[in-house]
Amino acid sequence: MHSLRSAVARRLTAVLTALPLLAPVAGAAALAGAAVLAGAAPAAAVDDGQALTPPMGFNNWNSTHCRAEFNEAMVKGIADLFVSKGLKAAGYRYVNLDDCWALPNRDAAGNLVADPVRFPGGIKALADYVHSKGLKFGIYTSAGTKTCDTAGFPGGLGHEQQDAALFASFGVDYLKYDNCNNQGVDARKRYADMAEALRKTGRPIVFSLCEWGENQPWTWASSLGHLWRTTGDIGDSWSSMISIAHRNQPLAPYAGPGRWNDPDMLEVGNGGMSAAEYRTHFTLWSMMSAPLLIGSDLRKATAETFEILSNPDVIALDQDALGKQGTVVSGSGGLVVMAKELANGDRALSLTNETGSTATISARTDALGIGNRAPYALKELWTKAASTNTSGIISASVAPHATVVYRITPGSAPLPPAGTSHLSDLPWTGVSNGWGPVEKDRSNGEQAAGDGRTLTVGGATYAKGLGAHAAGTLTYHLGGRCTALTVDVGVDDESSRTGAVVFQIYRDTVKVADSGVVTTSDAARGLTADLTGGQTLRLVVTDGGNGIDYDHADWAAPRLTCT
Repeated sequence: MHSLRSAVARRLTAVLTALPLLAPVAGAAALAGAAVLAGAAPAAAVDDGQALTPPMGFNNWNSTHCRAEFNEAMVKGIADLFVSKGLKAAGYRYVNLDDCWALPNRDAAGNLVADPVRFPGGIKALADYVHSKGLKFGIYTSAGTKTCDTAGFPGGLGHEQQDAALFASFGVDYLKYDNCNNQGVDARKRYADMAEALRKTGRPIVFSLCEWGENQPWTWASSLGHLWRTTGDIGDSWSSMISIAHRNQPLAPYAGPGRWNDPDMLEVGNGGMSAAEYRTHFTLWSMMSAPLLIGSDLRKATAETFEILSNPDVIALDQDALGKQGTVVSGSGGLVVMAKELANGDRALSLTNETGSTATISARTDALGIGNRAPYALKELWTKAASTNTSGIISASVAPHATVVYRITPGSAPLPPAGTSHLSDLPWTGVSNGWGPVEKDRSNGEQAAGDGRTLTVGGATYAKGLGAHAAGTLTYHLGGRCTALTVDVGVDDESSRTGAVVFQIYRDTVKVADSGVVTTSDAARGLTADLTGGQTLRLVVTDGGNGIDYDHADWAAPRLTCT
């Protein structure tokens, strides 16, 4: 890895400490992944109401590639099994075709033609069958002149509108758009052309950009589609799976409802890993809010494979409505701790042993963004064992290549007093911050606690408030008894250069105030948020679009009114 200049190193460290990433991630591959995202802000998400949780379904490629067993009977059999084996009930919806479904040449009108040997009934009839089961249907092509298989099936480059219209006429609900034979055409243009073509059909189609992470799609693809590959293809081995996890883990700031990092499809059940390794695979993908696309032939699957793929508690982490990708809390010596914030205020905690020997892995609850709120109710999501923790230290003995994963419910937090209070006088129940600690009644000095100065925005000074740094979140327990928050927000005057942030206030999962982009040249902006009936208050600071350098974000004179 090339040496980093100081400003980039600053941003990299901030990424590695945010949300609430408190220690270096595991492995050089993960560090490299963090380096490529340093300073880049995510694009706005497509606002079409699709893929608000990561897509769940099936894709044939990992089990069949282009072999003859990929055919109409297989696809119908998978749809049948989704229903009969409870996978549909567990949340799996998409039955997707991959490469090799078409003939090697277009017809005289330039349309793609289904292989009549593989799919004698045609693609529309197959889509109709899948839809008759209450499921959704997906298809594949490439953003190039040919697809990726060596047989050379026609790709979509230059045929975007024609192919999109054809897919819509089939009843397609999901398109995987690959990256082979792209003729060197700019990736953003190629994927933007297909995104526009899909939009013009008028049919809701989830758009999966399979760009392999070559052009940092996490920084631009959310304005075009709903998920984007962050890596090359996965293989059915521990080394492939865990290296892909390392590359995907640092990209958490870019994921959210309608926009997902995609570390490729699941290998669970294909035979190249042990059951413990497959459980780790499934857990990590769920902790990372990754799409869950089954890649094994379910007609041959064992009971153990169905058990892994159907675990409702682990699936619930992946499908949590908040849509926050989990982050690495620590990763020393191959003992990796991840934390994931959940919509109801719970936390998921995974303890992964990447080494070859059994090891004890520990984490502190105060590193998980839930404060000191013992007793904690713990449920281990594979064994279903329930326990209570009062020490604030959660430990488990973890076998080689295995993962222990808990859902943690914190005890009740103190309620705010009646009347009007300064928020900086109250205890928060969760905190993450982009650089240094959040300061009470001081600006964010980026280093040790207490190193900030008087809060100052646009020349106005404030005796009370919170000094934060993007990206970060503060959480407070309201207990349904508070009605309003009034606050001035702005970038502290000490950030004399490039600071630009967005302040957002959430009542539970509902955004109730948004400042828009605020820069160092702006005066403080007043926000008032209706908190009536809310159980949780979240103060969120995000980057304003120019990287996180100097993003010293002041919540000035925040006044909470409660009954």
